[in-house]
Amino acid sequence: MNRKITPAPARTPTVRAPWLIIAAALALATAGCQSPPPGPAPSTGTGSATASPSAASPEPGPSSGSQSPAARPASGAPGHVFVINLENKGYDKVWGAGSTATYLSKTLRGKGVLLTQYYGIAHNSNPNYLAQISGQASNEMTRNDCPTYAPFQQTGTASPGQLQGTGCVYPTSVPTVAGQLTAAGKTWKGYMEDMRTPCEHSQLGAKDDHQGARVGDQYATRHNPFVYFEAITSSPECQSNVVPFSSLADDLKSVGTTPNLSYISPNLCNDGHDSPCVDGSPGGLTSADAWLSQQVPAILDSPAYKQDGMLIITFDESEGNTTGPAGLVPGGTAGGRIGALVLSPFAKGGTTSNTPYNHYSLLASIEDNFSLPRLGYAGAPGLKPFGTDVLNNTP
Repeated sequence: MNRKITPAPARTPTVRAPWLIIAAALALATAGCQSPPPGPAPSTGTGSATASPSAASPEPGPSSGSQSPAARPASGAPGHVFVINLENKGYDKVWGAGSTATYLSKTLRGKGVLLTQYYGIAHNSNPNYLAQISGQASNEMTRNDCPTYAPFQQTGTASPGQLQGTGCVYPTSVPTVAGQLTAAGKTWKGYMEDMRTPCEHSQLGAKDDHQGARVGDQYATRHNPFVYFEAITSSPECQSNVVPFSSLADDLKSVGTTPNLSYISPNLCNDGHDSPCVDGSPGGLTSADAWLSQQVPAILDSPAYKQDGMLIITFDESEGNTTGPAGLVPGGTAGGRIGALVLSPFAKGGTTSNTPYNHYSLLASIEDNFSLPRLGYAGAPGLKPFGTDVLNNTP
């Protein structure tokens, strides 16, 4: 059952927002001063799209896979980031003239920046979610959606910051943006619809019993990337921070209780994956759009979003095995063209960016925003985070 979330009045903390120079630059321009030019554009990426979902060899890059962001102004950028992932829909189906997702493609579209060249990194679902929080590339088991909750069998390492081998559950040595945020004194939570208990996952080496939907239980482990990293599951933070979606309602009530990163996965019906759904709902874009119309207004009305929020709504991958152009974005476009919508007080509604991005770009953007080193492919040469084409407004 959908739960409608209602925010409460805001209180304003001090938020360090270390992302773009846009606010400072515009302010200086207004005062008649010459703002400093932006830094040099990133070099052309070395990554290439994978022609088929079975190809997943890491591409060459810096040995550390990390990159420190430049100094940022102390104000004028997002301090609370929300990410919502939907399932298995290509760009044209969602954003084209015939889209059935009218709330997303029309109502919300008018409030945000549409990223027309945003791509998934692999098929099937699981590697796209893992990429968004770790920068790790896909492997044979993650491309198969990890039907067994199997430990990663490492054969080596490669640049940028990649574990070589195959498996699903990464060892504690593999970092995530969640761990980075905690170390930096920031907060994060994963909100998983229909997850019955915090940090729910199978025993290591056991069959994953949440691959398919059941009436009253449409949680999918593969859409919860946090439980695939032992650095998270071995920590008490997994119980406190990887929680059922119902927890979001209370957390949105104040700025202080809203995490700096809120990562939201609807259930297998409300994310558009199943059609029809086991509960009799139509599923597909129809159910996903209805869920967004019920849940997104509470995020947009929340004190944290109004103060300094950014909401990204995207999809994990396109339908079938479609891919994007080779060499377009470091880390590849093997998940196909999906698009993404960014809403924020720092973004002009109804605008468009044609810059090529993928799920690694999303990770890089979050990391740059909070002054964190970039992980894995997020730190690949030429990988662009969201720039002034996305955060193009001064509130």
